[in-house]
Amino acid sequence: MKGKVMDFPSKRFLIVLSSISLLAVAAVAQQAHSDAPTPAQKTLEFPTVLYGAAYYNEYMPGDRDARLQKDIAMMKAAGLNVVRMGESTWSLWEPEDGRFEYAWMDRVVDAMGKAGIKVILGTPTYSIPAWMAHEHPEILADRISGGHFGGPTEPAQYGMRQNMDTDSPAYRFYAERLIRHIVAHYKDNPTVIGWQLDNETASYDAANRDVFIGFQHYLEKKFVTPKALSKAWFLNYWGENLHTWEDLPTRNGAQSTGYKLEWSRWSQMRVTDFLHWQSELVRECAGAQQFITTDYGSMMKRDVNEEAIAESLDIVADNIYHFAAQDHYDGATQAIQGDFSRSLKHANFLVTETNAQSTDWTSAHQYPPYDGQLREDVYTHLSNGANMVEYWHWASIPANQETYWKGVLSHDLEPNRAYAEVSRTAHELEKIGPHLVGLNIHNDVAILWSRDSDNAIEFMPFTSSGPQWSFAGPTADYTSLVMQLHRSLYDLNVGADFVFPETKDFSAYKLLIVPALYIADDALLQRIADYVKGGGHVVMTFKSGFANENSAVRWVRAPGPLREAAGFSYQEFSNLEHPLALKDDPFHAGDGNKVSYWAEFLMPEHAKPLAYYDHPFFGKWPAITENQFGAGTLLYEGTYLSNALQTAILKRALEESGLTGPDQQEPASVHVTHGVNRMGKRLHYYFNYSAGEVKANYAYGGGTNLLDGRPVSKSDSLALGPWDLAIIEEK
Repeated sequence: MKGKVMDFPSKRFLIVLSSISLLAVAAVAQQAHSDAPTPAQKTLEFPTVLYGAAYYNEYMPGDRDARLQKDIAMMKAAGLNVVRMGESTWSLWEPEDGRFEYAWMDRVVDAMGKAGIKVILGTPTYSIPAWMAHEHPEILADRISGGHFGGPTEPAQYGMRQNMDTDSPAYRFYAERLIRHIVAHYKDNPTVIGWQLDNETASYDAANRDVFIGFQHYLEKKFVTPKALSKAWFLNYWGENLHTWEDLPTRNGAQSTGYKLEWSRWSQMRVTDFLHWQSELVRECAGAQQFITTDYGSMMKRDVNEEAIAESLDIVADNIYHFAAQDHYDGATQAIQGDFSRSLKHANFLVTETNAQSTDWTSAHQYPPYDGQLREDVYTHLSNGANMVEYWHWASIPANQETYWKGVLSHDLEPNRAYAEVSRTAHELEKIGPHLVGLNIHNDVAILWSRDSDNAIEFMPFTSSGPQWSFAGPTADYTSLVMQLHRSLYDLNVGADFVFPETKDFSAYKLLIVPALYIADDALLQRIADYVKGGGHVVMTFKSGFANENSAVRWVRAPGPLREAAGFSYQEFSNLEHPLALKDDPFHAGDGNKVSYWAEFLMPEHAKPLAYYDHPFFGKWPAITENQFGAGTLLYEGTYLSNALQTAILKRALEESGLTGPDQQEPASVHVTHGVNRMGKRLHYYFNYSAGEVKANYAYGGGTNLLDGRPVSKSDSLALGPWDLAIIEEK
């Protein structure tokens, strides 16, 4: 199909647009951030597991037509059934302003359709073409300076992707025009089953003038008066209180913890607005049968509100890469990312990118998987609730930044060891995929994840990798604490969901884990206390309840509104220069009987001390307490525990919550997950994440190992080879 020149007078429009004042633009942006109703979303049914790769015929050297036919023949022989395409090359879709080209993609989509391979297309808005950057340099982001005290914004340079201000009126104009053209072109194409919005979207630290004015209008709406904002942010400090909105300083040099926290929320809102805007455009132009997703660039980002974005999606997708490779491969990263993805909509999700061979933007970290690990990784994702697994990407790229982020095929584009293992896996999925897709997972444990706390602790970290006044990066932080808690559950073979500060009711869970809830309003803390009083069990860590929703420390004795439920208070805290032991090793952690970084001087009022520091000064205060409150309990860790201690504490909490059983008796390298498939039958995955054979103990109802067809009875021993697994479907 020939390129089409848009007949709308875009240049004239942009000239008019550029004359609009920034204030008016900000007003439009502010309206976009209003609480508009979420469009109706589709109920998706996948008949089998989707398994494939991102495909870029446009990157291929030589005769691309011949290469396309060879690639499709190899995909068909391997058993792949889906590709993702088109999200990375705006410059091919629109080689010059207003001229659109489809033929280069039509031939690929048509060939995939003839081969029975489904296609997900992406809106190619994350990497702008060179002509646009040249014509509209104002689209490029002015980025917040790094460092503790900020500084002038740093203009983004053209070359790297994701270098734009997504609120820019010129950028939005071009993006909308492009999206409408592409989506309308493929809306009735039965091969195209879905649309991916953008790619790994974030705020890109943009602080352009239009972004700042939008922020000002957001503050006017939230706080109403400068006086109210000044009070909330304690701006009398250093005499920085505001008398008019025009006095608001830019983010560049902000020292106010309230300002920084609110700016982080604004950055998240900008990302949410951008993707909701794209979702509405695509939903307006797409076919009724096509779903909408976006590929999060891994979860738990500080500038991305994954929960809010998910509201506009039909299904969540995540790019789940693991960098624990070869001997370190263990499925833990896949588990935490999968658990978070599944929790966003309490539904299955897609893995739009994952490791094929080696990864990295250099050749310094090339660790291709051992035999069996590619196959095991696919089933790992499925056991966490994925309905699709796609590699990034099909064929390794011969040049530029991602030369060494290798695909299924190496640079020679020939069948290889990875291709053979992908083929083996795909042919297995052709047989058993309908039994695995749509897995329903029920967990009794949840982790309360707070993006605000993550950001606020980053502004006021409790560790440092350098001397005082160096403001060096942290050695441990909110993220490391969350990772540790989830990893302990993972090692104990206990599945977990994630809940959020907006979650109204925690009663669906028997155990709630609350890491460092540094930022919380009184209502959230009350909901936690009510959960405990009603019979729930909580494990909570240090710094919880300390600051309010504006990142201001409460003017009451810590832990503020949690004091009654926690059964203690404290007035002092200290960093720990060196790790300390707990007196008498109360949890039998051996060499792991250590705590680090931070200690709150807990003064029990009703709580029972469970452990004390083994130290002449710190030993006056308990390190860990537990309080019976109403029908439930709240266990509090006033310090940063070692991995071994954390696992021991959580095992104790699980036992008290009645959540332990045979899974906790398995060998260390065996990981077990459970769910119910669409046929109403229980599935049990047993993984061996090790290089040696291991025997697992099957403790559930009789059934069949779907991978080899052999019957399995309760109490049977499962022989699992290196990097292998069993999937038992009960009768």
